[in-house]
Amino acid sequence: MKRGAMVAVAAVVGLSGCATPQENARYMAGHYRAQADIKNAAGETIGTAIAEEVDGSIRVMVEAGKLPPGPHGTHIHAVGKCEGPSFASAGPHWNPTTHQHGKENPAGPHAGDMPNLDIDEGGNGRDRTIFTLPGGTYQQLLDQDGAAIVIHADPDDYKTDPSGNSGGRIACGVFQAM
Repeated sequence: MKRGAMVAVAAVVGLSGCATPQENARYMAGHYRAQADIKNAAGETIGTAIAEEVDGSIRVMVEAGKLPPGPHGTHIHAVGKCEGPSFASAGPHWNPTTHQHGKENPAGPHAGDMPNLDIDEGGNGRDRTIFTLPGGTYQQLLDQDGAAIVIHADPDDYKTDPSGNSGGRIACGVFQAM
């Protein structure tokens, strides 16, 4: 995707049973959907993330730009709050299964662990990746305190607990039911 040069990162999380989603989540065209407008520390919108239930899974698609070139750790965080400039209000990684961080960690990964977001020299995303994240449900994603997507300053090493040694939080977006 070069025009507008955004990245689509897709994550798939298995859902279990026939649980009813929280009241504000609407079922549209066979999918439960939530969207997060991703903002930088200055409050400027730099991208969008969409989470949707598809065939018993959650797929997260991220489009982002206006970021420093290189790989950036990207995670779902446990609290739907993005107070800049540090975005510490988003809390720790979304981890309903209580695992450690990282796909390369024998005790991991968190349900909110995602692959690095690769940003090109123009400041835009350039990869499309599809992967599976273990544990967690749409209902847990949109629980009472919500969830956020956070982009970090540095790449995720996929093994260091609790955050993959991915540095400070440089962008954040709160998921809202669509």
